[in-house]
This record gives sequence, structure tokens and C-alpha cells, in this order.
Amino acid sequence: MAGSFPTYTCFEITLENAVAHLRLCRPEARNSMIPEFWSELPAAVNELSDSGEARALVISSTGRHFTAGMDLSVFTQPDSLFSGGSDPSEAPEFGRVRAETRNLALTLQESFSCLEKARMPVLAAVQGGCVGGGVDMVGAADMRYCTADAFFCIQEINIALTADLGTLQRLPRIIPDGLARELAYTGRRLTADEAMAAGLVNQVYPDQDAMLEGVLAIAQEIAQRSPLAVWGSKEMLNYTRDHSVADGLNHVATWQAGMFHPDDMAEVFAARKEGRDPVFQNLLPIRRTL
Repeated sequence: MAGSFPTYTCFEITLENAVAHLRLCRPEARNSMIPEFWSELPAAVNELSDSGEARALVISSTGRHFTAGMDLSVFTQPDSLFSGGSDPSEAPEFGRVRAETRNLALTLQESFSCLEKARMPVLAAVQGGCVGGGVDMVGAADMRYCTADAFFCIQEINIALTADLGTLQRLPRIIPDGLARELAYTGRRLTADEAMAAGLVNQVYPDQDAMLEGVLAIAQEIAQRSPLAVWGSKEMLNYTRDHSVADGLNHVATWQAGMFHPDDMAEVFAARKEGRDPVFQNLLPIRRTL
């Protein structure tokens, strides 16, 4: 897989030294999320996760803004997100239309939930505006970083919508609940300094070049650790976020019973003794079909 990726409309991908870098590449349209985005993102992330070759994933963007959020075409042409369907000559029954609307929301949600499910940590690097669906996306990342000119906006409320792709579920677990509610109810912009103070981002950089250099360095540091131990840490952190401490302790005990073996630990100690960097096997590839 290394160095060979499909051609995407919305993304460019590189993989170097076990760090994958996925860039939104439609700066002329402020990287808005057109219909292709919603299938391309999970396809790319799942491929990187399944291969076992990527041990960290950096998501960044191009142009002045990270993303303007969902493109208008998704609202005006929702059928473009699905294939097939009922006989176009028949007027669909109302209940079935509403059920399909729910299915559409669940499908779009999965485009961001794949970031949480990925076996490697995901680091989001945000410049300029991170609007609407952009907040949904970076909220599903493990860590977030931004430039001094960045801002975050729950844009949905400004166009008379309730955000439904993860922001209202994940943001209150990252920043104070009262601030999450204020942003959700008012649609105001959260500045980079506010985002740092609230814990939404780990660090603010002066510009995009400095940010990418810094974030890629963090990703490289992650990639040098045991990928099995990193995956286990991500699994435990996500599980504990949504469960009690007692449930989390029970879950990690079960994980260790199956996943802990001393080979990686022995390699760490051997590498320290020999004055070298440890070398770990990749995770085994996942085969989704027989």
C-alpha cells in the first residue's frame, strides 16, 4: 500500500515513515464537503487503518480555510449520496421518506466516526475557518492543533439546523458543557486562543507551516511507539469516555488478557540497552471480505 493510493476528488494522501497525511485539497471551494467527500473520507481512513502500515494519521487542509463545512449540494441533491432506490415513477410514502432521512444522517455520521474507530491516532491540524461539518470532523479526532488565525463555528444553528453529525455529542466531552452549549445555541466563532484555553486544541501555532511541522513531529513520535500499545490506549480512552471507571477497568483487564504479550516490551528494553530505536511489527492487516 505504501505510496499507492486511489485518486480522490477531495483528498490527497501520503504515507511516510508510518505517518499518513491526508489533506483536504479543494481550496478554491474552501474545502467544502461535497457529496464525494462523505464516501471518500471513510474509504481513505479505513484503508489506512486496515493496512496496518499507518501508525498515526494527520488530517490537514489547503488554502486559507480548513473547511467551510457541508456543501450546499448535499442539501439540494441528497440522492447523490445513495445509489439505487425505489421506482422513481412512484411517489414515496411519507414514513419511508423520513426513515431514509434518518438513514442519511447515520451514513454521514459514520464518515466521521471512522476516525474514532481507526486503529491509529488521528491528529487534526486546522488553519483558518473550521465551520459546521469541520467541527464534527475534528471533534472525532484524537487531538487537535490550530493556527493563530483559526476559528471554530457550529454553523448549523445559523442556518436553522440542529447539528447532527457528532458535534453535540463529542464537544461537551472535550470542552466545558456551558461553552459547548453557548457555541451550539449562538453559532458564534470560537477563536484559537479560546479553543486553547478551553482544551479544544492542544497547541496554537503562528502559521500553517509551523503547525504542520509541529504536528507531523508529534505524529512521528507516536509512530515510533508500539502500534499495538497505542491502539490499545486509544481503545481504552474511547471506551472509558463513554463508560464508568469500573467498566473501563474491567475492559482494559480483558484487553490485556488477550492483547498483552512481552515481545514489544522486550524490544524496548533491548533497544535501550543497545542504544538504538526500537523496531516494532506493524499491526496485521484487516480483511473485510473473505
